Amino acid sequence: MATQRSTQARRGHGAATASVRYQDETVRQVPFDELRLTDLKQSEPWRTVRSVHGMAHHSGSYASATTNGLVVYESRLELARLLLADFDPAVQAIYAQPFRMAAKIDGRVRHHVPDFLLITQSDVVQVVNVKPANLLADSNIKDALAWPGKLVEGHGWGYEVWSGADPILLENVRFLAAYRRPGVVPAGEIERAWASVQDGDQLAAAEQRLAEGRACHEVRPSIMALLWAGRLTTDLTTPLSGNWVLRRSE
Repeated sequence: MATQRSTQARRGHGAATASVRYQDETVRQVPFDELRLTDLKQSEPWRTVRSVHGMAHHSGSYASATTNGLVVYESRLELARLLLADFDPAVQAIYAQPFRMAAKIDGRVRHHVPDFLLITQSDVVQVVNVKPANLLADSNIKDALAWPGKLVEGHGWGYEVWSGADPILLENVRFLAAYRRPGVVPAGEIERAWASVQDGDQLAAAEQRLAEGRACHEVRPSIMALLWAGRLTTDLTTPLSGNWVLRRSE
């Protein structure tokens, strides 16, 4: 079935190709239907991201816990999607601007560079484009995002056009991201919190038990680190409060 879909995509998109840039500054072009995840090893983002004072977009590099390295982004909206990917325990790899797609459509060659490619622990691939919702009504933008999606889905991968998420969820994930790096909270304190927190605890009660008479803010980072790691979960669509109900995720 996957081979059949790839054949149909190739016929409909004029021998589409993918170009991948590597750390040794070489570029390799392959037929899109022959592109494999192994082709992305040792690859670099297609474009060089620069941050210049006065730019309309806010680009930069994010220190990802998933990749244990820097992942580039070109807007605050891209950074928000990147945070959610980094927070998702199912995501095991993140590539920014993974390749440049090229295909002949309606008689002319068109190019496109996806924003992200995500790989889950079960090797499910999701190609993500980030675009503000108010721009998706533009027919030119819709068309520019549609043909890459058909090509990606014909290859057997998932495709997402992402325009944002619940603002409270995003704010909570941004807050928890402060605890994503190993060593920010000593491992011993995290394990002590894990042994102390009971399934169904409210955050305030868990902190009081763990603090053992100390100020609760002194032990809160260890619980936040467990939430970032996914060992504890809670409803992140509600604002941070002592009423958060904590669940243990074995």
